[in-house]
Amino acid sequence: MMNAWGAALNHTVVSGQPEATGARALIDPGLAVAYPDDFPALTGWPTPARLAGLARSLRGYDLICTYNWGAMDVVMAHRLFARAFGLPRLVHHEDGFNEDEARALKPTRNLYRRVALTGAAKVIVPSAGLEAIARDVWHVPRARLERIANGIDTADFAGPPAPDTLPFPKPDGQHWVGTLAGLRAVKNLPLLVQAMTALPDNWHCVIVGEGPERAAILAAAAAHGIADRIHLPGAVTDPARVIGLFDIFALSSQSEQFPLSVVEAMAAGLPIAAPAVGDIAAMVAAGNRDHITAPGDPAALGQALAQLAADPDLRARIGAANQARARAEYDFAAMLARYRAIYGTAMGRAF
Repeated sequence: MMNAWGAALNHTVVSGQPEATGARALIDPGLAVAYPDDFPALTGWPTPARLAGLARSLRGYDLICTYNWGAMDVVMAHRLFARAFGLPRLVHHEDGFNEDEARALKPTRNLYRRVALTGAAKVIVPSAGLEAIARDVWHVPRARLERIANGIDTADFAGPPAPDTLPFPKPDGQHWVGTLAGLRAVKNLPLLVQAMTALPDNWHCVIVGEGPERAAILAAAAAHGIADRIHLPGAVTDPARVIGLFDIFALSSQSEQFPLSVVEAMAAGLPIAAPAVGDIAAMVAAGNRDHITAPGDPAALGQALAQLAADPDLRARIGAANQARARAEYDFAAMLARYRAIYGTAMGRAF
């Protein structure tokens, strides 16, 4: 969205993990973006003095946007000191949970969120599941809660892939189950490796991404005797150049809300095999829903993959239906218009 808005807005970006700045490469270098190195840390014990320091650093902007639990101290600082310091309005965004809350939300965090979010002008979520949590658990009023589905430029993903983006070719006669994912525990990628044992030897799994779980994934592949069929090429900057190389797109996550990678795979015309977490079952076309399985069940995921692998006509039909649904429901232009309206209202001016 920053790239799409161009010169209409200036931006200041503060990360809760200052050492993790990979997304910076995706921002148009021509934009006016500051990355201050003297902004207070977003993590720490939420003492009144520390929160007041955070609040002072929010002065002088037109809008504050916060993202997920890692920025919740900023939300609380704004809640406590907005009036005293004359702060701009704040819009908070939640798009899912890490492994520490993948199975159940923490009661103390829920209480903290409930208090902090009373000061937000809007709370934006991408999924029906998160909307229910925000409404029923965090007690965000309906008037301040917005659900906006994640959108992509669907036309970008409909074009042909670029095989040279990966460090190895796709041999003739070989088929790929692919995924785009950070290699984190919440993605449960060893389960996907186990599910791959249900497929014939000419089906390989390509896991595109980086993260701390690489060794665990490779260990699972070795343990199941399919090390030669599991490929980890690393991360790519443009998934549209890769995803069309896949024959089936798969996820194995313990927790998702509205995964953008599923929308990308749908826009590329792929069938999806994945656990029924978050909104995935509602996202895909009706014909794909038989291949959305019980979470944490490698046998069920393997069976879904095997059914798709055995029937190229079924893959084509489901892929075409997914592509049509992505174009109709999840295009970037519609998402951008919703965000523009909400941010403009919060700032009190159009842009």
